[in-house]
Amino acid sequence: MDLNDSKSLAELMSRYVSTEVGFGVPKDGWRICLAHEFNEKRKPFQAKDVSISNMIEHVGLGLRYLRWWYKKTQIEKKAPFIDMFRALPLKQIYGVPLGGIGGGSITRGWKGDFCRWQLNPGMYHYKTVIANQFTVCLRRGGQTVYQQVLSTERPPTLQGWNWGYCGEYAFYHALYPRAWTVYHLPGQNVTLTCRQVSPVIPHDYKDSSLPVAVFVWDIENKNDYALDVSIMFTMVNGSGDKDDKCVGHWNEPFHHEKEGESVSGVLLHHQTPVNPYTLCIAARRKSGLEISHQTAFSPKGTCSALWSDLMTDGRLDSPEGSSTPTQKGENVAAALAVGCSVPANGHNSMEFSLAWDMPTVTFGSRERVHARRYTRYYGSKGDAAPSLSHYALTLYSKWEESIDEWQRPILQDSSLPAWYKSALFNELYFIVDGGTVWVELPEDSDISGGLRPEDGGLPAQPQVVKEYGRFAYLEGQEYRMYNTYDVHFYASFALIMLWPKLALSLQYDIAGSVVQHDPTERLNLMSGQCSPVKTRGVVPHDIGDPDDEPWCRVNAYLIHDTADWKDLNLKFVLQVYRDYYLTQDEQYLKDMWPICQTVMETELKFDKDGDGLIENSGYADQTYDGWTVTGPSAYCGGLWLASVCMMCKMARLLNCESVYQRYRDILDRGSAAFDKLLWNGKYYNYDSSGRNLSNSVMSDQCAGHWFLKASGLGDDDLQAFPKEKIHSALKSVFDLNVMSFAKGQMGAVNGMRPEGVPDRSSVQSDEVWVGVVYGLAATMIHEGMVEEGLQTAEGCYRTVWERLGMAFQTPEAYCEKGIYRSLAYMRPLSIWAMQLALNNRPKHIKTTEKDTGLE
Repeated sequence: MDLNDSKSLAELMSRYVSTEVGFGVPKDGWRICLAHEFNEKRKPFQAKDVSISNMIEHVGLGLRYLRWWYKKTQIEKKAPFIDMFRALPLKQIYGVPLGGIGGGSITRGWKGDFCRWQLNPGMYHYKTVIANQFTVCLRRGGQTVYQQVLSTERPPTLQGWNWGYCGEYAFYHALYPRAWTVYHLPGQNVTLTCRQVSPVIPHDYKDSSLPVAVFVWDIENKNDYALDVSIMFTMVNGSGDKDDKCVGHWNEPFHHEKEGESVSGVLLHHQTPVNPYTLCIAARRKSGLEISHQTAFSPKGTCSALWSDLMTDGRLDSPEGSSTPTQKGENVAAALAVGCSVPANGHNSMEFSLAWDMPTVTFGSRERVHARRYTRYYGSKGDAAPSLSHYALTLYSKWEESIDEWQRPILQDSSLPAWYKSALFNELYFIVDGGTVWVELPEDSDISGGLRPEDGGLPAQPQVVKEYGRFAYLEGQEYRMYNTYDVHFYASFALIMLWPKLALSLQYDIAGSVVQHDPTERLNLMSGQCSPVKTRGVVPHDIGDPDDEPWCRVNAYLIHDTADWKDLNLKFVLQVYRDYYLTQDEQYLKDMWPICQTVMETELKFDKDGDGLIENSGYADQTYDGWTVTGPSAYCGGLWLASVCMMCKMARLLNCESVYQRYRDILDRGSAAFDKLLWNGKYYNYDSSGRNLSNSVMSDQCAGHWFLKASGLGDDDLQAFPKEKIHSALKSVFDLNVMSFAKGQMGAVNGMRPEGVPDRSSVQSDEVWVGVVYGLAATMIHEGMVEEGLQTAEGCYRTVWERLGMAFQTPEAYCEKGIYRSLAYMRPLSIWAMQLALNNRPKHIKTTEKDTGLE
């Protein structure tokens, strides 16, 4: 199958029977008919998927994990940050998430259901709240001729409503941060297009933080007579969680007017003892539109009264006053309807919004109260929902102008394939829906770790953190650790290119943690040994678990000792220089320089034989679970040499000649040793241990060179890797890991044997890691292998988005057949590294920050 003529793409729309294309729906993006069903049903990785040899080797880890899991879940009554016994099942339903960055997220699926909730930071539940719907009512000559819930579902509740819309007459189109759903109403000659808009705008640090989204309904009447059309929006007070049935939730109508613009709607006050919030459904008042509401109804039973109320005259009865607070076990919902007249063969539109105001949050430990970023503009009293709704409904058109300006150059670039444009923007969903928190820095905070600049540390409150706040996102929705640094290494390209201040803020937080030391002994589940929670001079694996207290508990990861994560130090140095190169922030470079020297001195302890090349000890990030690596490896060795190159570059920029000379000597010795120990004539061996699998072909063997190229290095006197060898290695990876795996249709497998079969020696070596593949593709593009890079990445996109039904939940990994691992994962944000590489093609070289995606 030629990927450029994808059958799977056509299959997504094969059941669409209408010829309607909708109102203003773009050409590029991910499109699917609401009646589509995915043929392939995969299962999450489980213990039974581990080979017997690997199971025997890890029996100690399994027993230790089981004891830890039991204590966490049964005694402490908390959610483990990795739950190996309760992996998420695959639901092939998700769509573009609602809202801005760091204020919580609500996902609306491609069939229109509100089905994934992350209002409490970092903690998810996956409940479809069936009463949260849009309903259309058509009236002609004072009579209702059609009334339909715009959902294909046929639920056992709310039987008084007309369910079962025929999905063959509708399709969904996603181009993040917007989505379009086109409904052709069978037999009515009317087409509705719902456009969903969220304020996710590069380089915008105000509106991008707002917890609100807008739904614009365009109505096309293709009859030769006028129609009166009403759209009703219903919403439950809550998110389908057990808290919905707590006492004291209540609703009230509101009207908010400012500067000649007014909005009306219903506030749904959710009065939980921890992290209470207000949901708000609202509509914009315009000439010719009528807004009506139902303050409260029970989303149980048949709910015929609400349905009949709308059907009678296309409006709701709009009672005044607040609803009675709920009793234990009760649920309450609200409804908002907008009606308008649509002329014969004409068009009209209406605008709704959904906002949620949870201004302050506590994490699982309940130790601290954090104010979300948007409270800087809307306060933290919990009364901002009307103002948020008003702002969104009156300003969303400016958001769209900014989104168009950002996306247009890429969408109009005819040299880029359509699948890539869809992948590039749609993978950004994780910036919002990755358990993301963006909070203000309290006045009394000290992020330096206690070491001041005069002693080689940081300011207590660096200006960028003070001005732009603290930012954190999860490794994955199933791997709940904030700012997992080895994975952020890949995902960080999206942040540094689109919201660079957040990328720098995150770096300051990590830098402050480097100098911290926590001598508390804790058990490492992998080794069974005890060691300090945090070692001074070492970059932490992550900054904590949302069910504990992020930024206070570093290195939540219990699988490995901090000393085994030497690649994290290297990744810190690589990101520091890359971020400086892309932002030219000189103060940032000066602040980070002493921290870089600290972590590199820690690394140099592993240069055991003085050849300038550090050795691995135990597990390192991109070596596979189950391998004990001895001696340098292609991955960590390559990262080390790239880090040494960047230390040389930074030393020259900061006029530290003695430091430059020291690292220049290390670079010369290390490069020679790397070549001698690992180069086999075609590619770099997996490691230098000499065991029978040492010559496996690792897809990510050129990661160090990738970061050099992304940082404008690698071709000058600081070249660490000969160009011809990099090209040969990438060609080997393409020929073996890509084209010899799954007929070249699924991206690059992590490990491949030189004879052309996957390396199955560990639980990860025969997986495809989507984010790694995007980084590999970027490396190929940097080296002029544009066609190979795009083809490599295309296999992942086609597999995830078109075959497996994993839209807006791109996993960490999948195998050729049967299984996947860790849905909704951070690393695929690395696709923005491909865009950086494409920007740097000779004919695309830019000279301004705006042109490169930076400002």
